[in-house]
Amino acid sequence: MHRHLHDGRTRFFISLLLWLIPVFASSDVVKPALVEITADTSGHVIIEVRASIEALLTGINTRYRNTQDAPNAEAYDALRVLGPDKLNEKFLPFKNEFLQYIYLLADGKLVPLEITDIDIPEPGYTKVPRISLIELRAGLDRSTKSLVWYYPEKFGDNAVRVRQVDTENEAWHWSEWQWLRKDKPSEPFSLEELFLKRPVHEVIGAYIVLGFEHIVPKGLDHILFILGIFLLSKHLKPLLLQVTMFTIAHTITLGLSMNGVVELPARIVEPLIALSIAYIGIENIFAHSLHKSRLVLVFLFGLLHGLGFASVLSDFGMPKDAFATALISFNVGVEFGQLAVVMLAWLGISIWFRSSPLYRQAVVIPASLIISVTGLYWMFDRLQLFA
Repeated sequence: MHRHLHDGRTRFFISLLLWLIPVFASSDVVKPALVEITADTSGHVIIEVRASIEALLTGINTRYRNTQDAPNAEAYDALRVLGPDKLNEKFLPFKNEFLQYIYLLADGKLVPLEITDIDIPEPGYTKVPRISLIELRAGLDRSTKSLVWYYPEKFGDNAVRVRQVDTENEAWHWSEWQWLRKDKPSEPFSLEELFLKRPVHEVIGAYIVLGFEHIVPKGLDHILFILGIFLLSKHLKPLLLQVTMFTIAHTITLGLSMNGVVELPARIVEPLIALSIAYIGIENIFAHSLHKSRLVLVFLFGLLHGLGFASVLSDFGMPKDAFATALISFNVGVEFGQLAVVMLAWLGISIWFRSSPLYRQAVVIPASLIISVTGLYWMFDRLQLFA
């Protein structure tokens, strides 16, 4: 009876892991839109929206963890390979709908917006969402005291900030980012004075959420790395020690990178991150126990992953007046995300394989093989992307 139970567990985990191969290998997540609004004293407002036009046209927004899960996935893929001119032609009939759903309020009154420019990059690598720039302009009364921005949930989440520009004195000042979800408009951006510093608790909350979401559900490569760390030992203490060591390491390089002290191009960092995932999987296959050298290895790979995290914060921005708070909060969120992955894996596997002699054969080797193959696939894929 026990043999049949173990065989059933083995088949279950192998089937699950085989099912996850295409999920991890072909994931394509739509990023939230980044919106920058410039209000100047000459009486103009310029709005720059950085978003995926392909996703806008097909109704694929941030609720899909993978664009392939969306009902219009084929239409999205067809648009993804179009050149800038062809994609612009597809977007032209959508302009009115785009303008119909977004809005900007100046002191509570609707500002009539006009799309003045669309900058679409070349297709590039089809598994990475192409981010286009949509520019809107309008007149703005110089007496305007506040602005409110709205970007509908049907288009996805968005982050927005406002820049005050004093053209006469050549001075300008950015607000902090507002992260908008659940179909809510922004809080009013005051134009009467320099933007007030955001309360500490709001900075902490916003960046913890950002860090957590970068792991769960968006950080599939980091999830695989954490699972690779997990597989070699079911005991919580060494697991948490490795995860903490990983967090300390990526905090160091993330802080240095955001301050401009350390910088490596994505064409080097991204393939190396994929290679680190593959290495962890390969080591699990050949190592039968956890060695102290694993902590050193995890720390070194954590330094590398920190450079990858920096690209996320570069897009979202960091408050100058609360840089350390935001950085620590982001890493706390990342740590929570990593711990969530570890705890779910530990609870699930410990229940099934608490004392099973088949743990290594049924879980460690198949899962590590999949992790290493996926990591190598990503590495060659990313080398192709940045070639």
